[in-house]
Amino acid sequence: MMGVDEEKSEGEGKVWSLCRMPKLWQMSSGNGNGSSSSSSSSMGNNNVYQQTPSSERSAVTSSNAFFSMAKSLLPARRRLRLDPSNKLYFPYEPGKQVRSAIDIKNTSKSHVAFKFQTTAPKSCYMRPPEGILGPGESLIATVFKFVEPPENNEKPMEKKSRVKFKIMSLKVKGETDYVPELFEEQKDEVTVEQILLVVFLDPERSCPALEQLKRHLAEAEAALESRKKPQEETGPRIVGEGLVIDEWKERRERYLAKQQVEGVAPT
Repeated sequence: MMGVDEEKSEGEGKVWSLCRMPKLWQMSSGNGNGSSSSSSSSMGNNNVYQQTPSSERSAVTSSNAFFSMAKSLLPARRRLRLDPSNKLYFPYEPGKQVRSAIDIKNTSKSHVAFKFQTTAPKSCYMRPPEGILGPGESLIATVFKFVEPPENNEKPMEKKSRVKFKIMSLKVKGETDYVPELFEEQKDEVTVEQILLVVFLDPERSCPALEQLKRHLAEAEAALESRKKPQEETGPRIVGEGLVIDEWKERRERYLAKQQVEGVAPT
């Protein structure tokens, strides 16, 4: 009996050992799958790592495009303050050349160039048509326009003008001299300040707009007259027939006279 039991136990051990072998094989094959999956995941990670820069570049490009679009939708920052703000008032006098005026002030902290444009350059012109204003500086520009007589049965004050004026501005460096090429060379930096419409006023009927126009025209005339006056000369003064009196020459003469009085020979 003991022999049979021993044979049984040995046979059962062999059976168990045979049953355990597949498990070991499954574990080894499982480890193989794990290693293959880990290698595939590492390859995937490498692929993701390699793709990251291009995705980041596309994200940056899209964000730049978004900000550019948003910036284009925002209203341009004004550099000039206009008075009147969006209209040019003219006295209605058919068949005559009439005048309007507008006060232009630089409200920025830098020098700003401005320029007028009109849809009717043959019948309208501006004085000055362009220029440069320093920070806080202002001027009154005069606008000249020929008023066409009314046609057919059109009532005088019902006549509407299709003429428009445009004022543009450009930031410039320091005290730059104005040249016409400024706005062409830096056209991407040009800001359209305002489109001005023409409004006719009855010169016989007083109103706030007409009174303001009269004040602006008087100030513009005064400024023009002051510019016409000759500037005071700051250089050497000419007296008599070409005798130049120079400050340094006077100092030299006084110095020599003093040396002679003290008995010292001049050098």
